Amino acid sequence: MADSFDVIVIGTGPGGYVCAIRAAQLGMKVAVVEKRATHGGTCLNIGCIPSKALLYASDVFEEAGHTFEALGIKVNKPKLDLAAMMTHKSSVVDDNVNGIAYLFKKNKITDYIGLGTITAPGEVTVTGDDGKKTKLNAKHIVIATGSDSASIPGVALEIDEKTVVSSTGALELEKVPGHLVVVGGGVIGLELGSVWRRLGAKVTVVEFLDHILGSMDLDMSKQFLRILKKQGIEFMLSSKVTAVEKKGRKQLVTVEHAAGEADSETLEADVVLVSTGRVPYTKGLGLEAVGVTLDERGRVVTDGHFKTNIDGIYAIGDVIAGPMLAHKAEDEGVALAELIAGKAGHVNYGVIPSVVYTEPEVASVGQTEEELKADGVDYKVGKFPFSANGRARAMNATDGFAKVLADAKTDRVLGVHIVGKGAGDLIHEAAVLMEFGGSSEDMARTCHAHPTMSEAVKEAALAVEKRQIHL
Repeated sequence: MADSFDVIVIGTGPGGYVCAIRAAQLGMKVAVVEKRATHGGTCLNIGCIPSKALLYASDVFEEAGHTFEALGIKVNKPKLDLAAMMTHKSSVVDDNVNGIAYLFKKNKITDYIGLGTITAPGEVTVTGDDGKKTKLNAKHIVIATGSDSASIPGVALEIDEKTVVSSTGALELEKVPGHLVVVGGGVIGLELGSVWRRLGAKVTVVEFLDHILGSMDLDMSKQFLRILKKQGIEFMLSSKVTAVEKKGRKQLVTVEHAAGEADSETLEADVVLVSTGRVPYTKGLGLEAVGVTLDERGRVVTDGHFKTNIDGIYAIGDVIAGPMLAHKAEDEGVALAELIAGKAGHVNYGVIPSVVYTEPEVASVGQTEEELKADGVDYKVGKFPFSANGRARAMNATDGFAKVLADAKTDRVLGVHIVGKGAGDLIHEAAVLMEFGGSSEDMARTCHAHPTMSEAVKEAALAVEKRQIHL
């Protein structure tokens, strides 16, 4: 006889585990199904959390070797113990995934380890590693299976996670590569490229577009590119990888430039990191059998309330349309649980921050200048450089700027973009303001502590009306 629940969540990444916890808080009987041995999905196990551990550790390593002396701190040249750094990363992962297991227990959520397949509306079959099958029933089934790394379009290659790696393998390298070629100049490629550049690798980024960071604000992208070049990362823009071939212990990477097939070159790499984006993960879910509709990009099609075309089946996170961000999935998980409980769950997709956790960080919320121009919106721009900020000068963190975009008629803030130290924290001032429909005047007249990096955001808001004080 099948075990019965109110809600079954397939996948325990940020969207899935948050949805399950919120549903349990609302009094529902909840089960989760996870194909990994540990909960937390890609984010906690092989993505966000371990990458941030290495980003922080590698940044401290670089500071000790290059910036301490300028602050009057003299130390011997630091020595890298990569194994110990990886141990730190693993311990951070363990603490986080164990925390999810604790939260499930605390909220009386039943967890099943195995592949979850929707065998009929209201029915999920869990297949364990030993082949044993367990049937579960629920009125509501939530697909929260996330995404997987994409390959290089049109290039046949084997990702062995040793010399040709996805983000997973790039977090597990046993030694610093002499030359790391990163395919893709998006968030993942730039973050992991930064880690290994700090630890001693030569890093070359090959990007198909003529700029980095994809759809982020172009003004910010250009500034960040200059910063990364100054740090020593090399870039091939308007270029594409057409082949990756193994030669002894090396990988030969053929790069074709925008000029055409004749304008190409071959890079010799120790490791190739494929970071060309991510694709929805729906393998083994049985969606075709039960008739769940997918779009042309393999995403589960949902309405405005996360419902699929099949009653009782919902989807959230990377597996549906929208930015593939853990916090977007979390908000969707909360909203869906509340909707199932008859409450008013909602996600404001216009105010979802995005952060690149390099040094300096890059953060955005709302629309870019390019989007505003395309939509024909009349807007004003306010910018303020960190080079004119007292706290930034004190910390030798003067790279970057804060930028505020406001409606020319109403002054409502439409977008905020920051390149600078701690940008990932600074951006939330803008997110809260925008959530309440605030104006650049509201931000400009809000008292900011001195001296802080956040004063640059205030000055950018003042600059919308060309009344910045310190520039």
